[in-house]
Amino acid sequence: MSKYTDIQEAAYDANRQLPKLGLVLFTFGNVSAADRDQGVFAIKPSGVPYSDLSPEKMVIVDFDGKVVKGKLRPSSDTLTHAVLYKHWEKIGGISHTHSTYATSWAQSQRDIPIFGTTHADHNTVDIPCAPPMNDDMILGDYEYQTGFQILNIFRERNLSYEEVEMVLIGNHAPFTWGKTAEKAVYNSAVLESVAQMAYLTEQLRKDCPRLKDSLIKKHYERKHGPHSYYGQ
Repeated sequence: MSKYTDIQEAAYDANRQLPKLGLVLFTFGNVSAADRDQGVFAIKPSGVPYSDLSPEKMVIVDFDGKVVKGKLRPSSDTLTHAVLYKHWEKIGGISHTHSTYATSWAQSQRDIPIFGTTHADHNTVDIPCAPPMNDDMILGDYEYQTGFQILNIFRERNLSYEEVEMVLIGNHAPFTWGKTAEKAVYNSAVLESVAQMAYLTEQLRKDCPRLKDSLIKKHYERKHGPHSYYGQ
C-alpha cells in the first residue's frame, strides 16, 4: 500500500461526488485532498471523465505545485490548490466546480447576498466574489494567480478562511474548501443551493432586504457557536 493511499482514496471519493450532486458537467471541476504531515495533496488528473477515475489515477503534488507521483497530468487548476494549501494551513480539501447558479453569480461579478437562514447556517456574511483578474495576472501564471485572487479578497475584507469556506472568482467560477475533501464538496453543494435560492429570491423581489442580524447570529451560532445545539 502506498503512503499516499489515504489521500488518493479521499480525493477519488470526493471527485466522484461532483457529478452525483449535479455540480459538474463533463470534466468541469476537480477536488483535492491534502496530507499536511507529508506536505502533499492528491488531485484529479486533467480532463479524465469522472467515470474513468480510480484512486490510483489521483496525482500527488506538493504545496509548490510540483508532481511527486503519478503518470497523468494533474488538473489545470493544481497551482490554485497549491497556493491555498501553502497559505491556509488548516484546510485539508479543496473543491472547484462550474455549477450553474454559483458560476452565474461569479459571471455577474456579484457577491451572493445573505437573504435567508439557509445561508446563515453556513456563513454570517455575503459570499464574496473576487474581482476579475487584471491583465498582468492573466498574462502571467494564470492558475497560480487565481490562488492569490482568493487570498487577496479575504485579506481585503478581513475574512477568515476557517469561517467562510467558499468564494466566487469574478467571471470564472466558485472554489470551496474545508478540513477534508468531503467537507469541501459539501460546501460546493451548499454554495450552489444558496446561489440558486438567492437568484430566485431576486426574481420574486428585486429589493429584497438582507437577513436581520439577529437571525444571522441565531442560525450560525446554533450550528457553530460555543453553545451550539444543532445535530447529535
